Parts: sequence; structure tokens; C-alpha cells
Amino acid sequence: MEIKMPKLGESVHEGTIEQWLVSVGDKVEEYDPLCEVITDKVTAEVPSSYAGTIREIVVEEGTTVAIDEVICILDADDATLEDTESSQSESEDNNNKQQVEQSQEPTFEQSSTTNDAPKNNGRYSPVVFKLASEHQIDLAQVVGTGFEGRVTKKDIEKVIKEGTNKTPSTIVAPKDTPKVSKQVTYNEPSPGSAIPVNGVRKQIAQNMVNSVNEIPHAWMMVEADATDLVKTRNYHKQSFKESEGYNLTFFAFFVKAVAEGLKAYPLLNSSWQDSEIVMHKDVNISIAVADEDKLYVPVIKNADEKSIKGIAREINELAHKARNKKLRTEDMQGGTFTVNNTGTFGSVSSMGIINHPQAGILQIESVIKKPVVIDDMIAIRNMVNLCISIDHRILDGLQAGRFMNFVKTRIEQYSIEHTSIY
Repeated sequence: MEIKMPKLGESVHEGTIEQWLVSVGDKVEEYDPLCEVITDKVTAEVPSSYAGTIREIVVEEGTTVAIDEVICILDADDATLEDTESSQSESEDNNNKQQVEQSQEPTFEQSSTTNDAPKNNGRYSPVVFKLASEHQIDLAQVVGTGFEGRVTKKDIEKVIKEGTNKTPSTIVAPKDTPKVSKQVTYNEPSPGSAIPVNGVRKQIAQNMVNSVNEIPHAWMMVEADATDLVKTRNYHKQSFKESEGYNLTFFAFFVKAVAEGLKAYPLLNSSWQDSEIVMHKDVNISIAVADEDKLYVPVIKNADEKSIKGIAREINELAHKARNKKLRTEDMQGGTFTVNNTGTFGSVSSMGIINHPQAGILQIESVIKKPVVIDDMIAIRNMVNLCISIDHRILDGLQAGRFMNFVKTRIEQYSIEHTSIY
């Protein structure tokens, strides 16, 4: 039976096989992951539609293929064939039904905690990683029987069963042992080495090149006084955390101000498409979330309709999903403008590359205390730089300047007395 490249989103027409999780001759159950696929919108595992044995892998790792193109061939078992023949009488299309389980980071590198020879190749699929984490299994001690020493789902299930039967040779005792997720490490490149560019990093590189080559970028920076914003956030910080269970961040205030600015100046909330400017009805703000060498851009939908509390909740949920590899395709679709919290890294000035095909990206820099002149007197204030990159085909300095002045003014208007968090 043919397994085809599934459709991973509305505007996604192709995907790249980052790595195979099975090899020829492997037996798989229905829904077992076969390979990991990346697109410009999502990283996903492609599960098997049937139970059977892998006969042929048609597409090599690193190859980009269109949706519905055959990627591997599977010899289905007898039970599957019977079910398939029965379903064919109703609809032939059911033979190629695809279901995709989302994951955000395709593989995890883990260093062994012992001096013994490695028992596997140290690369684990999200399914394996999740099972190991749930059962507190030290993956470094699991013997991998898959391709090139990869740990398979069956290897983990075997270890779980042995642990139940009190055969703890590959089980880490729960007591005083950190969860597997705490043991994950990422190999740093050594000086003088060459780093192959593939997977998500390759896709990011291509998107950045496309954006710079197609979009004429222009830049602008304004400085805003965030002193009262800082006071307002700090005033609500503790009670908000106690009542809501997550943090009230500065970023939520900034995103709220940007959302209001996009509503007031809708040309910023547009895209250049086929020699015309398309004005977007909804204000959907993309936010950048970095995770090691991966960069995800989930979307806060209808941000202009949400309170500061609602935005803070979505920022927390989306960031948590991204860092736990649970973002889904719909979480990253529909963005109309991007806001990047570069201040997290201590940046005070930066020029972002536009998230194609949006009209702009706004970098929120670090909030820092500095002396400023107010009414001919020097005062210590919390200042923040706002750096915007715009598509100069759509926007000129006039529109960008008015938008930036609106956002600056809105930020400076936040106060304990007049700002509603809810």
C-alpha cells in the first residue's frame, strides 16, 4: 500500500522529509510515526495509515515533495487488507487517508550519563521521548533496535513492560532522579567544524532569503517612556500570578498597544499579493518563539478584541506549546503582523526581517533605566526602543511614522489608575 505526503495546512503544498523513523523491513502498527516532515508553517510526524511491514522507502531524507506524492510503500497485514477491501466498496479515497500528529521539534539529542558504550544513536522521536518522560526512563540506557541504532516505540514499550516485571536494568529509579526532559542536551558545534544546514534551519533560511529578495525593507525606530507601564505591571504582577496561575508580562502590554495601532492604521495590517494590497479584516499578531535552533511563529488571533489578561494567557499558552513540541498547524496560520520580543535577550536596537507576506514586523527591545530630560530637568525613566521593519511597496514613512507614534503614545498612557488588565 502506498503512503502519501499528507496535506499539512491550507496553504501548504509541499513538505520536506527531515528524517525517517523506520527502515525497510520494520513492522509498524496503525498510527505509528513513519517520518518527520517540515514545511514553512509546521513540523509534523506522518503516522502510518495501516498496520504492516515497510517494503520500500521512496523518498530520501532531505527531499521536498508535493502533497499526495508517494513517500513509502507498506505491505499491509491480513487484517488491514480485509478492512481495506471492505471499505473500498464504499469509497476508494479511504485507502489514502492521512492523519498527522503534530510535534515541534523533530529529534532530541541526549548525552549518556554513564561511561558505557552507547546503546543507541542518541536521537529520539517525539513519541519515544514522550513515553520515556512519562515513565521516567533513561533513554541513554535503552537499546535501540531501529535503523542505525534508533530507539523505536516498541523498544520503549518493552522497557516499560520489563520495569513492571521488576527488571530495572534500563529504568532510572524515580527517587531523586530528574525527569528525562531535564537531561536533554544539545551538541554545540566545535570551532573549525562544518554544520550541515537542514531541517527547520534550512526552511528558516529559505524564508528569510525570500523575504529579503522580494520585499524592499525600510526601517524606523522610536523611543517610548515605559515608566508608568512598568509601575502598572509591577502593581498587578503578584495578584495576577496568584489568581490566574501564569505571569503578567510586559510583552502583553506591548502586544495590546500594537493590536490597537493596527486597528487604527489598517494599512499596516495588510499584505502585497499579486501586485495588489490586500487589507486583512482580522488583527492576528504573530509572535516569535525560539527553542534552541528552532524558531516558531504562533499567532494570537483577533488580538484587538482581547484584554491584556487574554493576550497574556495566549502568549503563555503558545510559548508553552512551542517549547513542549505541541504547536499545531492552526496555531501558526493566519498571522497578519509580527511582534518580536527581542528585549528578552537584552537587545536595545535591531532590524527584523519581515515575516513574508506580512507588511511589517515590530521589535520590542529591552526596557532599561536611563536619564532623560523632562521639563528641562534630568529624570531616571524606564525607556524602551520600538524598531519596525516595513514593506516599502505598501508603506511609506508617513504611514509607518503615524502608526509608531500611536503605539508609543499608547504605551506611555498605561497607568495604575486608568489601565484595565481584564
